[in-house]
Amino acid sequence: MKLEYVLDRLGSIEKNSFIKVIDNIISNEPKNSKQIEKILSSADKGLKSADSENIQKVFELIQDEFYRCLKAEFQDTSSQLDILIDIITRDGNCIMKLDWFSRLYESEVKKIKGSVKEMEKSISDPKSELSEERKRDYHIYRSCLETAYINDIDNNREAKITSDELSIVLTLSNALDLSQEEVKLINYSILPIKKLEILDVVNNLKNIGVIFFSKKENTVYVADEMVRLLRKLRGKDVADKYLRRTLRIMREPDINQICRTHNISIKETLNNKIESIIKEGISFKSLLAEDIHKKNTTLTEKKKFLNEVVEKGLEIENLRGSVLEDKIDSLIEHFDHIEREENISIALDGYEKMLAELNTSLVKLNKQIREKFELQEEFVLKGEFLLDFNIKPRDILDLIEKDDLKHFIAENGIKQRGNNILNILEHYKDADNLFLENYEKVAYRDLNGLKENGITTKESELGLKFEEITSRIFQELGFTVDNELKKNLKSNKDIMDIILHLDNGDVIIVECKTNKERGYNKFSTVSRQLKAYKAQVEKKEKRIAKILLVSPEFTDDFITDCEMNVELNLSLITASSLLKIYKSFKESSYKEFPHVLFRDVLINEDRIVKALSKG
Repeated sequence: MKLEYVLDRLGSIEKNSFIKVIDNIISNEPKNSKQIEKILSSADKGLKSADSENIQKVFELIQDEFYRCLKAEFQDTSSQLDILIDIITRDGNCIMKLDWFSRLYESEVKKIKGSVKEMEKSISDPKSELSEERKRDYHIYRSCLETAYINDIDNNREAKITSDELSIVLTLSNALDLSQEEVKLINYSILPIKKLEILDVVNNLKNIGVIFFSKKENTVYVADEMVRLLRKLRGKDVADKYLRRTLRIMREPDINQICRTHNISIKETLNNKIESIIKEGISFKSLLAEDIHKKNTTLTEKKKFLNEVVEKGLEIENLRGSVLEDKIDSLIEHFDHIEREENISIALDGYEKMLAELNTSLVKLNKQIREKFELQEEFVLKGEFLLDFNIKPRDILDLIEKDDLKHFIAENGIKQRGNNILNILEHYKDADNLFLENYEKVAYRDLNGLKENGITTKESELGLKFEEITSRIFQELGFTVDNELKKNLKSNKDIMDIILHLDNGDVIIVECKTNKERGYNKFSTVSRQLKAYKAQVEKKEKRIAKILLVSPEFTDDFITDCEMNVELNLSLITASSLLKIYKSFKESSYKEFPHVLFRDVLINEDRIVKALSKG
């Protein structure tokens, strides 16, 4: 869940710790302080009185400074931040009830204690599967860490690892190609792990701004933006679900090669080996550049392998980069982009239908999804519920065995030739709802953005499509779209986009303007057009209750010109505002939208959403 949406759910007291951390960073004049000052200039009491959207914007501007603060906290070896970050950054753990978080924490501590014993046993056992080279790597890292920790005791000081020592130890772990899990287990073989009280854990994480805790709901929230920062802190390049997607298209011998490098048993099933690799926290870059290849593999062979994975396996076209490292970075950027993207490639209705039919065909899927994403609810195959955890349709399909996918495809009459997952997604696309969910991109004539979200259309068709979607929105708001009157008023020069017929006989004229550039600014042109429409309607002895202009956005000059105009009862509404109002209306108890709420010059969506929520 995005930071803005998390903040919207919380009261001022529950945001306090996070606001304090941000305020502290702002007081030290971060590099983007001028931009921050501009955002906060309209807030009476600074960040505390800013709305959720502006707090999110400020956080985006101080992420580098926030990351440095987290890095400093990470040096406190007693904080168990490595364990806690590994829990809260897993897919599905961004919203947790306190008792569920407590259970996951206790389980993790227990697992680590058991794994430390197993590792020590495999290091000392001459017959273990662990290679002598890997045992040597473990001994080197352990000895250096032990020295860094114990030298304080020898000098009659409190035992701790300084930031300089930690920097050296981390560099060493990277040079030895140790996974996060290997590092963690060796660390806790020297610094014995002790289970903390869960409320202390929550308070510690809350005080450094990493989580939010709602006492009223007894729920822990971790914003998507925070998850990405924490993953970076732990050296994880991509979310687990994208690592899984990449591993699942590889051959078993390739998976075995990674397992041998990181002391993972190759006797397990392929799926278990993939999940073990994910739990190890192995660097995505390291995995594709080194771990998957045998020792004597040439650079050309490595590039060829990566190209096959990307183009034939993941079916990603035109990945940038000529050298291996650049190509891997481009793949990481691709996954980062689709993770941040709110659209889900199929409409929400299509997602719900897909989940319902998957649940009918594959009876064990609900349990499998619950376990894989560590979800507390009993029944989890619900589209809106899963999207709160940033779990999208493709993420669900990635978890299903190939044979089960084939069974599902055959049972539901889905196309069988080509990529099974892409065929399923295509089958559940609902073109009308998909256009509605991408309404703002249509308004901006953003062809590339639409294509990325599964919509193929011509730019010449976007103006008419924007008009059609806008008409549908007003119909679903309870208005009567009067196409008959529109036809009667049609002339060679003037064709109105939408006419809404009110119960008392009055009309509302709606004009739709797409715009590729940022900010619609052609007031003189549009005002002449609207005056002509007004005259036409008045000739039919119809009273105009309101004229609405819908566009992606408006310049300040355009808004000022509109405010100064006395001839047109004109209000401006952005595409994003109209969509938010529509979604809020659908959740309200109103059967028909109260059009009197359209009374501002520039429609204030927050005021209308608030009014609808009281209905």
